[in-house]
Amino acid sequence: MRLECSWSEVFTSIVEPSIAKLALSRLFCYDGVMPRRWTHGEEGKMRKELNRLYTVENKTIREVGKILGIAEQTVFQRIQRLGIVSTPYLKKGYSAKRREDIIIPKSYSPDLAEFFGIMLGDGNLSFYQVIVTLGTKEYAYAEYIVRLMKGLFGVAPKIGIRKTGYKNVYVGSVALSHWLKDEGLVYNKVRAQVSVPEWIFEKSQYLERLVRGFFDTDGSVYRLRFGVQISFTNRSLPLLKGIHRACKFLDYHPSHISGFRFYITKRPEIIRFFQEIQPKNPKHGERFEWIMNELGR
Repeated sequence: MRLECSWSEVFTSIVEPSIAKLALSRLFCYDGVMPRRWTHGEEGKMRKELNRLYTVENKTIREVGKILGIAEQTVFQRIQRLGIVSTPYLKKGYSAKRREDIIIPKSYSPDLAEFFGIMLGDGNLSFYQVIVTLGTKEYAYAEYIVRLMKGLFGVAPKIGIRKTGYKNVYVGSVALSHWLKDEGLVYNKVRAQVSVPEWIFEKSQYLERLVRGFFDTDGSVYRLRFGVQISFTNRSLPLLKGIHRACKFLDYHPSHISGFRFYITKRPEIIRFFQEIQPKNPKHGERFEWIMNELGR
C-alpha cells in the first residue's frame, strides 16, 4: 500500500504546522530546485545578516522573512545552508508538545547498536524527527526498520514515499531526537565527521549488529571477474574508520581505507559475513546468492 509523506502527519503533534511545513519542504526538496552557489561575499553578508536577526535578536523565521522581504521557506533554507543552528524552542510563543508514547531506552542493546548502524548509514537526525531514507526498491527493508524502531521506542514510525519513489521511515519526537544526539548521533554526519559511539565497542554482539545496520544502508556486494567483494562507503572518515575497526574486531581482514571506502575480498570471509552478520536488507542477500550461484559456489 502506498503511503504519501505529509508534513501534517509528521509534525502536527509536536510543532507549529507552519514551521513543520518549512522543515519538510527543505528536507524533501518538494520544489526540486537546487539553489545556485553564492559568491564568498554574498555568503558572508547573508550569514552576518541572519545571525543578527535570527540568533542575536532572536526573531522567528516569520519575522526575519518580513524584515528581509523574502518567503519564510527561503529564510529556513538559508539558515540550513549557512549552517546556522535552528533554535525554534528559544523563540517567543514556541509550543512544541512532548510526545508521551515514545520510550527512551534505559540501557544499550544489540537492537540499539543495529539502529545506530542504520542511522550512521542512511539516517538523518533533526531537532524534530528521526528519518531513514531508502531507495526506490527497499520497501521490505523499510518495513524491517519499522519493526526494529517500534521494539526500541514503543511506537511504529511511518513510511513515506516521495514522488521519486524513495522511501522515508520517520518518527517525530523532540525528546527522542535529543536523546539520540546525546548518545552520539549528529544533525549533519559529514560536516560533523561523526564517529561510532564507544559503547558499541564494549560487546562483540553490539559490533555485529552495528556492522549489519551500516552494511544494510551504506554497503554493497558485487561480483569480481573471479570472485566476490563487499564494500563499505561513507563520506565521514572517522565513521568509516570506526566501521573498519569493528570489522577487524570481528576477525575480518578489510582493505585499507581509500576514497571513502574499504573492502572485504576474501571469499571465505564474505561467506562467513553473510552467515554471522546476516544482513536484513533483502537486496544484499539476493545479490549475494545470485553471485555465488554464478561462481558455482
